[in-house]
Amino acid sequence: MNSMTAKNHAGGAGVVDPTSFTPEFEYRGRKQAGAALWCEGVALEELAREVGTPSYVYSRASIVKAYQRLDRAFHGVQHSLCYAVKANGNLSVLRLLAKLGSKFDVVSGGEMARLRKVGVRGASIVFSGVGKTREEIREALLYRAGRDTAGIFLFNVESAAELEVLIEESARLGRTGEKRPAVSIRINPDVRAGGHAHISTGYRQHKFGLDWIEARRLYLAHANSKWIAWRGISAHIGSQILSVEPFGTAIGRVVECVQELRREGISLHYLDFGGGLGIRYTDEVAPDVEQYARTLVDAVKPRGCELLLEPGRWIVGPAGVLLTRVLYTKENGGKTFVIVDAAMNDLIRPVLYEARHAITKVSRGADAALRESAVDVVGPVCETGDFLGRDVLLEEAGAGDLLAVWTAGAYGFSESSNYNARPRAAEVMVEGRKWRVIRKREAIADLWRGEE
Repeated sequence: MNSMTAKNHAGGAGVVDPTSFTPEFEYRGRKQAGAALWCEGVALEELAREVGTPSYVYSRASIVKAYQRLDRAFHGVQHSLCYAVKANGNLSVLRLLAKLGSKFDVVSGGEMARLRKVGVRGASIVFSGVGKTREEIREALLYRAGRDTAGIFLFNVESAAELEVLIEESARLGRTGEKRPAVSIRINPDVRAGGHAHISTGYRQHKFGLDWIEARRLYLAHANSKWIAWRGISAHIGSQILSVEPFGTAIGRVVECVQELRREGISLHYLDFGGGLGIRYTDEVAPDVEQYARTLVDAVKPRGCELLLEPGRWIVGPAGVLLTRVLYTKENGGKTFVIVDAAMNDLIRPVLYEARHAITKVSRGADAALRESAVDVVGPVCETGDFLGRDVLLEEAGAGDLLAVWTAGAYGFSESSNYNARPRAAEVMVEGRKWRVIRKREAIADLWRGEE
C-alpha cells in the first residue's frame, strides 16, 4: 500500500501535509481506489462507526516515542520530565506516562486527585500554579498514594502570601526537620514568548511568578525556616514557543539567580524550567528538540543542578485527532460552510487562541481534489466563534463524511465543556491493531448530574 498525501489549508497557512508531522497517522490506499486514514493499525472510519462522533483518538505509540525522544535529548544532564497534566489528564494517558518513568506537574487539587487515582507517588509530583488554595496546599502536604505519605516532591510558590500559607500549614502539621516541604519560587524572567498572548507567561506584566528582587528577598528571609526547605528555583515563559532563542535568554537569567543565591549561602538542587516547546499544527516550523536540549544543558550542567522540565503539548499534541462528521453544507454571502457535529465546546483552541488545526477528510476518493475556494468548518453551537477552521482548503465534503482535526491531543478534551448542553466527546486510545474507549461519551443524563 502506498501512503497518499493529505493536504489542507488552514487560516491562510498554505497547503500542508499533516501526516508528515504525525507519523502514526497515515493515509493508506491506491490511487485507483482512493485512500483512508489510519491510526497505527486501525482504520479511523471503522472506529468512528463503532464509537460515534465527535471523538478524540490518541496514538499510544506517538506518546511513547515523543516522551522517549525528549528524555534522550537531555541525557547530558541530571533531569526529570514532569508531564503537565493540564495538557491531557485522561487516566490512561497518565498511567502510560507513569509507566514510562515520568514525573508530573499539577496546578490544582483535582489534578493531584487524578494522579492519586492512578497510584502516582507524591515523590513524583510538582505543584505549580498562581492560585493554590489553603485546602489544596494542605492536601499536597498530606498527599497519599499507596504507602507514600511524605507529601509531594516540590512546591513552586508564586507569591509571598502563598508562601505564608504554606508555612502556616507546614507548622500546623508539624513538618519540621527532614519532613519540611521542598519549595521553589517561580521567578518571572521578563521574557516575551509564546504562540499567543493568552499563553505567554514570562513577561513582567503577567500574573505568574515574582520579579527577582522580591523572590530574592523571600529566599533570604526564610533561609533558616523551621517549616520549609529551599530546594529549587522555577521559571516558565510560555507555551507553543517556536524559537529556541527565548529559552536561551530565560535560562541564562535563571542561572544567574542560582549563582547569586549560592553566594548568599543558599544552594539549590533543582532548576525547574517549565515547558513551552512548540509543535507544528499547520505551516509552523517547530524548533529542533535536540538544539533546545543543548541550549538548556549547556547552561545548567556547569551549575550542578538537576533540571526539571514540564512538557505537555510536545508529548501529547501530535498524538491525537478529533473525529467529526459532516451534518450539512450551506452557502451564505458567498461563503461555503461545512457544518459538523463537533463544536467549540469540544475544541475551543481556534477561538480562544486563534489556533489553526489542519482538517482533512478521513476517506478520500481516487480523484479527491481540494476545493477551488476555501470553506469554514463550523459547529452547531450558537456562537459566531464556533468554528474549527476558517478558510480551509478541503476536499469536496458532504453530509455523512468523516473529518479529522489534526494535532488535537493537547488542550482539546481538557478544555472542553458542556456549553449549549452538549455532552462531551468520547476518548479512544489506539495501540497497534487494537483500540479501546478510555473515556465514555457523556450521556444526556450526565448534563444534570449533581443538580437539584
